[in-house]
Amino acid sequence: MDALDQKIVDVFPGRVVRKDLTAQMKRGANVPTFVLEYLLGMYCATDDEDVIQAGLDKIRKILSENYVRPDESEKIKSKIRENGEYTVIDKVSARLDEYKDIYVARFTNLEIEPFILPAEYASHYTKILTGGIWCITRIAYQYEHDDYEYEERKPKRRKRGPEDSPFKIISLKPIQMPNLDLEEMIARRKNFSYEEWRDLLLRSAGDEPQALSEKEKLHFIERMVPLIERNYNYCELGPRGTGKSHVYKEISPYSILMSGGQTSTANLFYNLSAHRVGLVGHWDCVAFDEVAGMHFRDLDAIQILKDYMASGSFARGREMINADASVVYIGNINDSVDNLLKVTHLFNPFPPEFNCDSAFFDRIHYYLPGWEIPKMRSELLTERYGLITDCLAEFCKEMRKYDFSHEFDAFFRLNKEFNKRDEIAVRKTFSGLCKLLFPDGSLTKPYAEMLLAYAVEGRRRVKEQLKIMAGVEFIDVNLGFLDLEEGLESVVTVPEQTSNTLMPEGKLPFGHIFAVGKSRDSGEICIYRMENKTVKGSGKIETQGIGNNRPVKECVMAAWTYFQDNARKIVPGTRVMDKDYLLYYADTQGKGLSDAVSLGEFIGLCSALAERAVIESLAIAGEIKLSGTLEELTNLEDILRVCKNAGAKKLLLPMDSIRDIQNVSRELLQYVQPIFYQDPIDAAKKALDIY
Repeated sequence: MDALDQKIVDVFPGRVVRKDLTAQMKRGANVPTFVLEYLLGMYCATDDEDVIQAGLDKIRKILSENYVRPDESEKIKSKIRENGEYTVIDKVSARLDEYKDIYVARFTNLEIEPFILPAEYASHYTKILTGGIWCITRIAYQYEHDDYEYEERKPKRRKRGPEDSPFKIISLKPIQMPNLDLEEMIARRKNFSYEEWRDLLLRSAGDEPQALSEKEKLHFIERMVPLIERNYNYCELGPRGTGKSHVYKEISPYSILMSGGQTSTANLFYNLSAHRVGLVGHWDCVAFDEVAGMHFRDLDAIQILKDYMASGSFARGREMINADASVVYIGNINDSVDNLLKVTHLFNPFPPEFNCDSAFFDRIHYYLPGWEIPKMRSELLTERYGLITDCLAEFCKEMRKYDFSHEFDAFFRLNKEFNKRDEIAVRKTFSGLCKLLFPDGSLTKPYAEMLLAYAVEGRRRVKEQLKIMAGVEFIDVNLGFLDLEEGLESVVTVPEQTSNTLMPEGKLPFGHIFAVGKSRDSGEICIYRMENKTVKGSGKIETQGIGNNRPVKECVMAAWTYFQDNARKIVPGTRVMDKDYLLYYADTQGKGLSDAVSLGEFIGLCSALAERAVIESLAIAGEIKLSGTLEELTNLEDILRVCKNAGAKKLLLPMDSIRDIQNVSRELLQYVQPIFYQDPIDAAKKALDIY
């Protein structure tokens, strides 16, 4: 036992368990984890090995003799009849029949007709009435002969009800926590520092914090947020074997894990024929495992899902229904993140009916990078003490009623890049983390900054992918916050995007430029890299990356023609026809090529010929017509936003754009400096800094 173990045992007596015992028992008994740990907390909450061994033996005996397996239901019923009484372990749920003034109960695995539950159990263990509770129940069998009423010659059997069941409850004892004193739980949090309480939560979920980095610890805590925050939309995609589904399958009885396969509107939301609410109305968290295999039998389900993720409500028939369930999407990424970002986006594993649906993905509050979590190894599974999972689950259940989303307002303010959905997402993530780590209200400024930065990072990861999908519409990705005391702004980045910046810092090779133009395929403003190279030759140009795209070829030829006629004005004393020119045209964002980047190609040819690089962090906007004149530039603000997010610090613009620059936000101009040119020759000289 280390110091934290001792403190856990002292502060939470009877509610702790050694987690290696759970794993040991789980291998031999296929029962819910929270049931196992409750029994372990009863019989093995000590450091005395002899007592622990005796407790394990007792638990094994209890489970082998009394646990009801669904395939053994008839066998158990027979034992109750033959013995007159018998003890079973099963989940009991009940409801009030207000017309007969009785509580009607039923078992989950033991297949018997509904029976009467004594009223004292319903009043003492209210959880029975809200979804059910696992119990050790003593059942008696008292059979009574049927009474028949005779009308003329035909006997009529009286309709049976729960009061006629031969099965009677003698005693009932919960083996889950029947209730939780939340105030007491929060008060006991004060006995722990932030680090101790965080490690306690991790150990309670079965993870060993000593084997994790600080960032990894937050990732594991973040996985619990859908359990403690209402209507929270969460996504985790990453390699296999990182324990993505563990929390939603084993930790909480209020969470359901749906494996890949078909589902429907009726199953998820509302069954019109049965007038019954679906999964989102019965569970705190609905998790979709293996999202690549997720399939909806009716397309209406996707639209309803988007509505529900946005508002927590949905319309079905004439009904407007509200629900609190969080929605979790987990799945595998089959390629490296770097390769994935070069060709597509990080939501690519989703099935085709979702892929590139920016409206759907915009509703996701947090994207956890599964590739940053280590694969599960034995050293990552704790052998220390932690809260029984049922206690942790009840804590999360009760804390869902509270809102901590404004706890950081005393210290920080979100910057102007946030739209309303961004703000909701970050506040929900922050609220969930704060409820888990600081339920007692002990949050201080340094920890508030840490949690806020972490919350912003997950939302920015979503925005970065939306920018790839939909371009300008989601161009405001530089999410951050301002320190109210010091007045400083912090912009939060995501590691995988910063390593793949479209426009790198520093000088580019000769002939390489970045041009900005509108994609012919998507109509979006995009950044294109054009790499030009010269070799000895006879004045020819070869292109790669264009294919048979005729408009783009004409764009390149317009630049080539203008270059042949005017290169000497920029690079005096050179012979254009003594060289051959090679162009590689790169669609950096995968949105389709543009036929409006001829000025950029002209400057790239000049750079290759002069063996002089363009100025650092420069983007080039402009289109040369075959006549040699410049096309009028539109959508100036969109162009500036795209350049800003691509990493450009300077932008070449035609002189006519001066009149439009007044309508551009000052914030954009702080990031991107416009450089105006009168004609293509002027633009080339300014780009190459040869005045």
